[in-house]
Amino acid sequence: AKVYQNERVFLTPILRPVENFCYRLIGSDPKQDMDWKAYLIALIFFNILGFLLLLAMLLGQAWLPFNPQKFPGLSIPLAFNTAVSFMTNTNWQAYSGESALSYFNQMAGLTTQNFLSAATGLCAMVALIRGLANKTVKTIGNFWTDLLKGTLYILLPLSIVLAVVLAGQGVIQNLSPYVTAKTLEGTEQVIPMGPAASQVAIKQVGSNGGGFFGVNSTHPFENPTPFSNFLEMLSLLLIPSALTFTYGQMVRDSRQGWVIFAAMLVLLLAFFGSAWWAETQTNPVVPVTQNLEGKEVRFGVMNSVLWAISTTATSNGSVNAMHDSLSPFTGGIAMLNLMLGEVVFGGVGAGLYGILMHVLLTVFLAGLMVGRTPEYLGKKIEAREIRWALAAILVPSALILIGSAIACTHACGLTSLANNGPHGLSEILYAFSSASNNNGSAFAGLTADTPFYNYALGLCMLIGRFTVIIPVMVIAGSMGIKKTAPPGPGTFPTTGLTFVILLVGVLIIIGALTFFPSLTLGPIIEHYLMLQGRTF
Repeated sequence: AKVYQNERVFLTPILRPVENFCYRLIGSDPKQDMDWKAYLIALIFFNILGFLLLLAMLLGQAWLPFNPQKFPGLSIPLAFNTAVSFMTNTNWQAYSGESALSYFNQMAGLTTQNFLSAATGLCAMVALIRGLANKTVKTIGNFWTDLLKGTLYILLPLSIVLAVVLAGQGVIQNLSPYVTAKTLEGTEQVIPMGPAASQVAIKQVGSNGGGFFGVNSTHPFENPTPFSNFLEMLSLLLIPSALTFTYGQMVRDSRQGWVIFAAMLVLLLAFFGSAWWAETQTNPVVPVTQNLEGKEVRFGVMNSVLWAISTTATSNGSVNAMHDSLSPFTGGIAMLNLMLGEVVFGGVGAGLYGILMHVLLTVFLAGLMVGRTPEYLGKKIEAREIRWALAAILVPSALILIGSAIACTHACGLTSLANNGPHGLSEILYAFSSASNNNGSAFAGLTADTPFYNYALGLCMLIGRFTVIIPVMVIAGSMGIKKTAPPGPGTFPTTGLTFVILLVGVLIIIGALTFFPSLTLGPIIEHYLMLQGRTF
């Protein structure tokens, strides 16, 4: 909150000269605020530029430095998918990092976008907060200032500290060529090297999730010890949960932040409890109480379940176990996390502005039910705000269902499946849910590096990102110019337990009404068939 309100923090003496140099470099006046249209144009322009630069780097990889394995450039469909993925903070990976990308592209391309895409989410969030908190003001801040502050003062320091600690735990960080070792059986094995710790740190802190290696944090070079496992799980929850407190500080009512935190925490604990229960039940197909296949056996089944629920709740997308190997019910819970719009803490910035769309809708519905004026933070909520909030909620949902329907009826979508029946449907549903809500985790089992999935999922990532950010910016501008009225007898309170219950109810009802039929055909029916001893 202090960073975005331009107050002094302990890093100010160190970073202020760097910040001022960056302003001079890009020709931006940090004191010149923007209205929502100028802010949005700057945000979109910056992200388009980042996409084009990363696309060019991926296509021209063979001619770039730090490529000791001489990897060629990516194909056009895969380069498009990857560039969109990292620009939108999704970090969906249809490639395996150690066998496809050079050190240069991992560092200058992907790691850079990990910072900038996370900072973009923070920008959209803080712009919305200003619109809700300001009194009759047309401006919502300066995009370039917010981008620099989020990167320099929040993401970069946390990532440096985490990268050093992870390297101390054994996460590799080097520029060495790959090592060839001889196994006990006498065969040769190629052991990948590279600057992993620096990318792992920001992929967790920035709710990115794109792993340096193809199997992500199941790889011992990315996640070597129980302590590194704990730190990586903690870091993916750190900023999204802290931003609820930031929100309370910036709107000058800490109770508003605690209400949102409580709603998120209730859902997170409910989902984890349900998933942990399901994963500890005896599976009739494999008569054991804890199925270790596909799990992180170094850390135990519980850590695999906790990571799965945390990463799908926070829009992080990293994995330390294969979600395809979770029980149908647990896999369904992880999928529901995605389908709710990544608002159970959610991504860096994205989770908070996403749940604020549901907050506005909850206030509006509550006002209609009890006959009170729909107001939030002293400002009236009108049809314009509700229409845009509904667009932000429903467009990603439509992308999931339409994309999955096309994949289920098209040969290019079906030939990528590893399983048939309801489990195959879950693989498709999960992929489009992950892409459309900018999570990036994979169910595993689906061969995603095909032209169909590269383009289809890439478009879902692109549309899903900006059809939420655009309504957020419109609402920020619309609410910012409204007058603030003191609360009266007709104002619905938004700081108590009642509102927490209503907000959770709205989130669940929207998800249930939208996705219950598709979940029934996928993980739910697979769960009951599993109890009868059938598998797919």
